[in-house]
Amino acid sequence: MEHLSRVALEAGLDHIRRSPRDEGTVELIACRPGISRRLVLEEAVLDCVEGVIGDNWRPRGSRHTPDGSPLLAQQVTVTNCRVSALVAVERERWALCGDQFYVDLDLSHENLPAGTRLAIGSAVIEVSAKPHVGCWKYEARFGRDAMRFVNSKTGRALRLRGFCGSIVVGGTVHTGDTVRKVPVPEAEPLPLPAALLTDRRLSSTIDGN
Repeated sequence: MEHLSRVALEAGLDHIRRSPRDEGTVELIACRPGISRRLVLEEAVLDCVEGVIGDNWRPRGSRHTPDGSPLLAQQVTVTNCRVSALVAVERERWALCGDQFYVDLDLSHENLPAGTRLAIGSAVIEVSAKPHVGCWKYEARFGRDAMRFVNSKTGRALRLRGFCGSIVVGGTVHTGDTVRKVPVPEAEPLPLPAALLTDRRLSSTIDGN
């Protein structure tokens, strides 16, 4: 298939920038049962330990850890479906991007800084600070201009290549489900030791006397 030129790709930026900011839709789900293998799913089960069930995140591991164990920060990858539609041209080729969730949502750093949580189906994922960039595989599938497009300064700011994340609440995701920003729970204050609570001076301070 003929790849799009940089000019043609940049012509699609305005459409990408109009992605919903707070609530969007899961347009496609895919898992990677093996290297260079893609399986499009109507339903995915997310597990906090195993990742996306059926995906090779855990067995593949990572070369960036001392023992080869998988990186939690790369447990899931999410990309903007408008970018996938642009670079892949045909919907049947979206899954070649190599991501698991293709959503219609603004994934920019400005809209989703690291630490942001997203409810996706009945699961919750957290955006990690781990960069997600186009590599030689992306170039081979979509062309050099596409890789340079997503890795450009603008491309990185908008996260045209998508983001890496971790699962904080397991659940099930279906094609067509809503994906939306949710607040991060505030940490509960640690309880005071019982011995301190029996101290009259401290107790009076707590009581406001």
